[in-house]
Amino acid sequence: MKVLGIETSCDETACAVVEEGVQILSNVVASQVEIHARYGGVVPEVASRQHLLAIVPILKQALSEAGTGLKDLSAIAVTVGPGLAGSLLVGVTLAKALALAADLPLVGVNHLEGHIYANWLEGFAIEFPVLCLIVSGGHTDLVLMKDHGEYLQLGRTRDDAAGEAFDKVARILNLGYPGGPAIEKAARGITDPYSLPRAWLPGTWDFSFSGVKTATLHLARELGVSPDSPPELIGRIAAGFQEAAVDVLVTKTLQAAEEHGVRQILLGGGVVSNLRFRELITSRSPLPILLPRPELCTDNAAMIASCGYFKFQAGRTSGWDLDVDPSARLG
Repeated sequence: MKVLGIETSCDETACAVVEEGVQILSNVVASQVEIHARYGGVVPEVASRQHLLAIVPILKQALSEAGTGLKDLSAIAVTVGPGLAGSLLVGVTLAKALALAADLPLVGVNHLEGHIYANWLEGFAIEFPVLCLIVSGGHTDLVLMKDHGEYLQLGRTRDDAAGEAFDKVARILNLGYPGGPAIEKAARGITDPYSLPRAWLPGTWDFSFSGVKTATLHLARELGVSPDSPPELIGRIAAGFQEAAVDVLVTKTLQAAEEHGVRQILLGGGVVSNLRFRELITSRSPLPILLPRPELCTDNAAMIASCGYFKFQAGRTSGWDLDVDPSARLG
């Protein structure tokens, strides 16, 4: 069974073909990073227009690489939210048109759920219940997954998502966009990072990164950070912020996993590509940590196709009234 996945929730235009929910036959992504870098972040109107330009060529490439035609597909899965409304509409409109033309089932997929299913593409043996941490530019969510399609949201960010905070701190330090890789690079090799505060929010599994972001801004101003500042100074600040953010993510995830008696911890989202995060959570966790490769952590359509396969198998298809949901929640 082959499923076509379509992902246009933010600034990546992606199409993929996945077989039996686990085998990637093609996974094509067109990034808009260079376009949005000049603005220091994603511009929604620009993103949606770029999706319109890229979506058909990316679709054709994905089908070609998979050696697959529409007649060979069993279903079409598409991201319906959360994300940017204009961007989501491009993917959903294409998916509905293809499904109607080829008489194929349509499956709407929550983007956050897709990040979880990136783990199935790595061939991991998943043992429910599991704890899922989804960390990206727009989301920081801690979810208890009891079975396919059964979720309980334990915690989420109350302000900035972790990836968003990385982007903003990178801007403060004149490191450019996207901020995650820039901060990780600046912090590499730093042994004496500045100490920055952690927001623990006791009694909840929620996260907050606005405080450490603001503390980083004040520190940068006190130290007179400018585009001409020494790399060592910038690195110490970047490393301090990275350590604070990663420490909170790892500590709260491991505490939640222990309290809820899960068997494994599944990770997803672009921020989990951070090497310091991977190092810290794997060294501190007594439970198996499932980490997709970096290209499956960032937005892609293979994870949407994988999730769509399992939803289709469970009979959870969508009707022609399928619409985007920019504020969709999971669990």
